[in-house]
Amino acid sequence: MLSCQRELFDIPRDVCYFNAAGWSPIPKAVQEAGRTGAARKGQPWKLGAEFFAGQYDRARRAAAALIGAEPEDIAIISSVGYGVAVAGKVLAIPRGARVLVLEDDHSSPVLEWMTRAPAQGFTVETVPRPGDGDWTAALLAAIERQGAAPLALASISSIHWSCGGVVELDRVAPALRKAGARLLVDATHAAGVMAIDVKRLDPDFLIFPTYKWVLGPYGRAFLYIARRNQEGVPLEQTGYGRRAVAAERAPYLADTTYVSGARRFDMGERDHFISLEMASVGMEMMARWGSAAVTERLAMLTDRLAEGLRNSGAQVPEKQLCAPHILSLSFPRGMPERLPERLAAEGVYAAPRLGRLRISPHVYNDEADVERLVEVFRRIAL
Repeated sequence: MLSCQRELFDIPRDVCYFNAAGWSPIPKAVQEAGRTGAARKGQPWKLGAEFFAGQYDRARRAAAALIGAEPEDIAIISSVGYGVAVAGKVLAIPRGARVLVLEDDHSSPVLEWMTRAPAQGFTVETVPRPGDGDWTAALLAAIERQGAAPLALASISSIHWSCGGVVELDRVAPALRKAGARLLVDATHAAGVMAIDVKRLDPDFLIFPTYKWVLGPYGRAFLYIARRNQEGVPLEQTGYGRRAVAAERAPYLADTTYVSGARRFDMGERDHFISLEMASVGMEMMARWGSAAVTERLAMLTDRLAEGLRNSGAQVPEKQLCAPHILSLSFPRGMPERLPERLAAEGVYAAPRLGRLRISPHVYNDEADVERLVEVFRRIAL
């Protein structure tokens, strides 16, 4: 089993941080990459053109490695919302068709379609939160529902951000293909931790940011685009998205046809090489550990948490329907007043999400953190 990696982080021993699903602390090496990048910006005359190209290639390779993609199918973007907006511009949703979203899913894979639906004449159908917690069965029922309008797209998180419920994409993706529908995946809470293979899964789009589970900075994200969708028009029109637009030679707009691959969808001002290198370092660390080893360690921690928190006034979810790295407690009689704040006052950090307490460990947590959270929770919440 992967050992605790706490020594790679700047986390005091008396801090029990269980909010990786909110935003993770960045490792010391990622911090150092940021300082180095800032110093480079202080003396930009030392940077040659090859430096920038190397930064883009490194980031694409690092992101691709986490999801089983080829680097040329990865676009460098700023956020999940940006990636969904790209999909909204590329995909033509037919009038009268349906787009499936999950109830209370994060705003990023939902609002783009809600905004476009009235003008484009399609319907956004919300899959209700299942009473038994089985999001996969609920989605399959919505996909296969008889008499419904034609299905064009499912725009979904692979792990529900509030409850940690898992969507089994290996079952959902074939059902969507059978129905002639597309698939957009917000993999925010899966990439780097759980195994993803886009070559086998074959989504149309898959997006993840770096500031949560892959130990990177805010404002960096990556967009996988299936090759069948790479001929679309990008959200932004950039010089480097075209074949020959260069300040070094005339004519300036020599060839404005788009470059091949996903690079045409790169965000404007992608050459923020301070945070780009930070993102690469964090993703490379996750890849070295491997998703299997990370999952095994985090599942061990959440199993210990679940056992310690039973009969504590909180309801522990069924393990088989939830992500191994997120434990989201519900409270049949309501969350105790100011529970997250009272935990934080004791150096224990977890996030309130839609009436639940979401506990999300990462590789910097250990068994002592688990014991501390359980002890403080039971003392405060009971």
